[in-house]
Amino acid sequence: MIKSPLIQKPLPGPKALKLIDQDRIYVSPSYTRYYPLVVEKAKGLWVNDVDGNIFLDFTAGIAVCATGHCHPRVVKAVKEQADRLLHMSGTDFYYRAQIALAKKLSSITPGEGGKKVYFGNSGAEAVEAAFKLARWHTKRELNLAFYGAFHGRTMGALSLTASKTIQKKHYNPLVPGITHIPYAYCYRCPYNLQYPECELGCVQWIEDTLFRTTIPPEEVAAIIVEPIQGEGGYIVPPPEFHKKLNSLAKKYGILYVTDEVQSGMGRTGKMFAMEHFDVDPDIIALAKGIASGMPLGALIAGTEIMNWEAGSHASTFGGNPVSCQAALVTIELLEEELMKNAADQGDYLMAGLRELQQSYECMGDVRGKGLMVGVELVKDRETKEPARTWRDEIIQNAFYKGLLLLGCGENTIRFSPPLTVTAGEIDTCLSIFDNVVKEIAG
Repeated sequence: MIKSPLIQKPLPGPKALKLIDQDRIYVSPSYTRYYPLVVEKAKGLWVNDVDGNIFLDFTAGIAVCATGHCHPRVVKAVKEQADRLLHMSGTDFYYRAQIALAKKLSSITPGEGGKKVYFGNSGAEAVEAAFKLARWHTKRELNLAFYGAFHGRTMGALSLTASKTIQKKHYNPLVPGITHIPYAYCYRCPYNLQYPECELGCVQWIEDTLFRTTIPPEEVAAIIVEPIQGEGGYIVPPPEFHKKLNSLAKKYGILYVTDEVQSGMGRTGKMFAMEHFDVDPDIIALAKGIASGMPLGALIAGTEIMNWEAGSHASTFGGNPVSCQAALVTIELLEEELMKNAADQGDYLMAGLRELQQSYECMGDVRGKGLMVGVELVKDRETKEPARTWRDEIIQNAFYKGLLLLGCGENTIRFSPPLTVTAGEIDTCLSIFDNVVKEIAG
């Protein structure tokens, strides 16, 4: 069993360099690459590059490989399904795996009553479908979304996104009728209020100001929100935020649509992050961890809401039988052990990071739930001046020491390992992180 990274200097190695050169010639330059990692194979939390270097993965392929890389039960299910059926299009035909997964997702989703599931291939497609379904069902054209939100890069999902200007540059005009509002980012409250004395003024402002002056609430189809903001900085709102926001939505017949693409499927220690906030959404968008790395997105809504007619929305590859079979096994593993492990090891990781926080002024905020954990870096704890350069240097230096991390928000490092992570692997991560922070900002 691997217990620590194995790195041969220099990085990247000769084989990696050759492949990166070919990538520059043939692959779109629009992709974002944090560091020169060329992956050959992976198992559990350990990733091998093409030159034989071994890295500890605290990214899980951007929170996708919930069951770890190449979990044997998932691989077995994929191989067996591939022998039976690769594709027949669930848009026009029926097959067992898609029906079985829809039934399972309907049974585990919060909320009473019957539910239906729409399948796509990604998080962006799931959000795009949610956007369209909300308009179809309500016959309303306006929507509310949040600053800091990331919902995807297709035109509808991008219109809901408000994360980085580079994501929208040269793509205007986008889909109209979307108003962005501040998220409950208490560490940097946009209203300069203090929780809990604020009594969630960020929600009250919607009704007192926005609905009174600019947006007729009876014309709003949906409030589209992440339970915990992902790309925006792993921002965890106050416990009452979603309950109060959902109550406001219900008051005006507005659908509450939650983007659980990154926060769902056990990552926070519960199947859906919204369960932490005791709210049953009207519509849920899922992807990333749902199928352990196989491409799959899903939209789940109450039967009375998913009332669009045949032909109004579809996807040729959505609900592919191999992906659906991988998802069924993924959910089994989550229910059997991995959700609990995410909760337990998440507490252990948070405790370790908060202990390091006592030693490093630059670790302004440590936040998260389960294995969705963020460390926001600052140059000064009093002024909270963002330390983006330090953040980027720490991620780079961690790579050269064999630890894979990613950023989010302007100045936050995210820790999102596979849900199979052990305490020993967390200790290794914390040790490397400690050394890197000491070198860069200590």
